[in-house]
Amino acid sequence: MEIILKQDIKSLGEKDDIVTVKPGYGRNYLIPQGFASLATVSAKKVLAENLKQAAFKQDKIKKDAEGIAERLTDVKLSIGAKAGESGKIFGAVNTIQIAEALKAQGFDVDRRRITFETEPKFVGDYIANLNLHKEVKVQVPFSVIAE
Repeated sequence: MEIILKQDIKSLGEKDDIVTVKPGYGRNYLIPQGFASLATVSAKKVLAENLKQAAFKQDKIKKDAEGIAERLTDVKLSIGAKAGESGKIFGAVNTIQIAEALKAQGFDVDRRRITFETEPKFVGDYIANLNLHKEVKVQVPFSVIAE
């Protein structure tokens, strides 16, 4: 019996895979639980079209991310923070501040896609890693300056 998986199943396959299973396993477990659907001719055509459209969307998203990454190569940010005499800032610079500084320069990057190599807790230079796409990553240098 051929079925199309609707989600990843550990020992069977990944989402949108067409797999062959024993009829009882498919009919009594996978289909009623909503893990799979029958792989009819029309369902296979719909799956092929959906995969084609998803690949097109992913390609467009990747190209957009590459364009943003190319423009971000020469960006340098300055983040102001209150600091003590020893250079230690009160609190820490977080991803929200980096996202706001990028937005002020015309880049709309989600704060959840920003990480730091080392936590910026002192005045100085740091690097923010921007994960724009699973294959497109950019490092943006930024300085923490005392206000």
